[in-house]
Amino acid sequence: MGWDGVLLLWCALWAVVAVVGLGRSLAGVTAAQRRVRLTGRIVRVTQPRHGGSRKGGIPVVVSYRDPASGVEVVVTNDGDRGEMITAAWEGREIGISHPRGRPHAYRFSGIPEGPARGLGRPAFALFLVYAGLVALASLRWGWPWALIGFAGPWAFAGLLQLPGAVREKNDRLGELAAMEAVPGRVVAVLKDTSLDDDGHVSTTITPVVSFTTRAGAAVTVYCTAHLADPANAYGREMTVHHLVANPAEFTLDPAAERHSTGRDVVLHVLMVLVLAATTVTAAVLL
Repeated sequence: MGWDGVLLLWCALWAVVAVVGLGRSLAGVTAAQRRVRLTGRIVRVTQPRHGGSRKGGIPVVVSYRDPASGVEVVVTNDGDRGEMITAAWEGREIGISHPRGRPHAYRFSGIPEGPARGLGRPAFALFLVYAGLVALASLRWGWPWALIGFAGPWAFAGLLQLPGAVREKNDRLGELAAMEAVPGRVVAVLKDTSLDDDGHVSTTITPVVSFTTRAGAAVTVYCTAHLADPANAYGREMTVHHLVANPAEFTLDPAAERHSTGRDVVLHVLMVLVLAATTVTAAVLL
C-alpha cells in the first residue's frame, strides 16, 4: 500500500470515529452527557501550609444539595478531584460533577458547568480527517497545497475571531479600570520539585496571597504573576486589585495587565497576516 492508500485509510478510520461519536451524542449516551452537573458552595477554606505543595489546590470544604434525595452533601477537594481550586473564599460557587450513579467519583470545576454534548472527541476526529486530506492533496498535487490547506483556514478563522478579540480587549480594559484595590499579604510560599526523563530537576514556586474585599470576603489565591522574587515573598505585603463581582479575577499590576491585553490583539493581527501571506505565497507557487 502506497502513501495514498495509507492516507485514505487514515481518513476513513477517523471519519468512522467522528460519525460514531456524533451518533452517541445525538443518542445522549456520551460520558459527558451522563455526568450529573451541580453547583456547590465553599463553606470553609483552610490556609495552605507554608513550604508545602501546590498540588490539590487550596484546601476547601464544599456543600451541595443532592438532586435525587434533597440531602445536603459535604465534600472536600482532597486527592485528584478535577480542576485545581486556586482561588477560594467562603460562599464562592463552584462546579461539581460526577458520573450518574457514582457520587463518590465527584470532580470540581472553577465555575458551575451547564449540560455538555460530548462533541470534543468527534470534533478532534474530524480535524484528523481534515489533516489527512490536506496531506493527501499535497502528496498528489505538490507541497504548496499543504500550506494552503493549513494556513488558509486558520487565517480565515483568525479573521472571523478578530472582532471578538477586540471586544474582549475592551471588556478587559473596562474590568481593570473598575477593579477595587485592597491590601494583601503573602501567607505562604509553596514549593514543588519534579524530575524529568533526563534527570533534570525543576522547581515550581507558588506564592499564596490572602486579602479581604471591601464586602468582607476573606480570599485566598495562588499568585503566579507580577510578584518579584516569589521564593522569598513570605510575609510580604502588597496591593491587590480585584473585580468586585469575582475576586478570583485579580492582579498585582494593572498597568502590566493593560499592556499585555493590548499586545495580545497585536499578536492576533500579526498571526492572521502571516497566515494570509503564507496562503497567498503558496497559491502563487502552484
